Amino acid sequence: MNARPHFLPLRSLVLAALALPLLAACASGPTPSQRQRADTGHALFEDRCKNVAGIKIYKTVAEVEGIVLLKVRPRPTSGWADPMWPGAAFALERWADEYISSFLLYENAAGNGDGTPGSITPSDRGYVSSRPSAYPGYRYVDVVEEGTGVKWRYSGYYDRPWERDPDRYSSKNPYSFWKLKREPAPAEGPRYGVTYEDHVIPEERALGLASSTVKVLDLKTNEVLGEFTRYAWTPAKPNSADPSPWLSAYKCPGHAVGADAATRKFVDQVLLPRKDK
Repeated sequence: MNARPHFLPLRSLVLAALALPLLAACASGPTPSQRQRADTGHALFEDRCKNVAGIKIYKTVAEVEGIVLLKVRPRPTSGWADPMWPGAAFALERWADEYISSFLLYENAAGNGDGTPGSITPSDRGYVSSRPSAYPGYRYVDVVEEGTGVKWRYSGYYDRPWERDPDRYSSKNPYSFWKLKREPAPAEGPRYGVTYEDHVIPEERALGLASSTVKVLDLKTNEVLGEFTRYAWTPAKPNSADPSPWLSAYKCPGHAVGADAATRKFVDQVLLPRKDK
């Protein structure tokens, strides 16, 4: 027995015909409202980069052995897709113990791309790692535990001697492992501290704009020694193709190398680490 042919009702045909131009518009590019959001957000980003963002150093201190981290970047709990994620401006920054470690590790210059070693300058920074260099981090970092106020002192150590031999990865010269050590902090801690404030401004977040300010403080005098205000902007909203647009957002100021230690590389311009580690 032959099946009866199936015909769409006239109403469905009309609706389908009306939908075709809309589908074509969506396939061809962003809608006018999306473009307007992107244009407005970009203009605001450019304004903030020109007039607000940047690094301000009011005073430097030399030969600093240790600092206090009044806040530690937490592990993202809602994912990088949250438009209201507080830490969006520093989306590539390390978190938790890795954030603490970034202040203890060395800074190494990136290569020039032609096989020659690079250099570290105020405008051309490197990446942080356990590989010893002429640019050490701090000897120790005190951390105020959130919720309890308990202070811990963190330092780093190698569980094997560092081997400078080029063949250090071989079985005869095993690679040394750098580890983080935690112990109760003494009652009298470092004089200088680091904190940050993430700005969640709904009107700006609606345009894909996020910001945050890092401050270096003299805890004895309550003086602000330096400020680092960063803005990040993404023209995209989270979707299946790009679920984490904050990770690829435009930033000012930003780092081409070592973006995961941006805070450390600001702080060590204000509080210069002692080099004879």
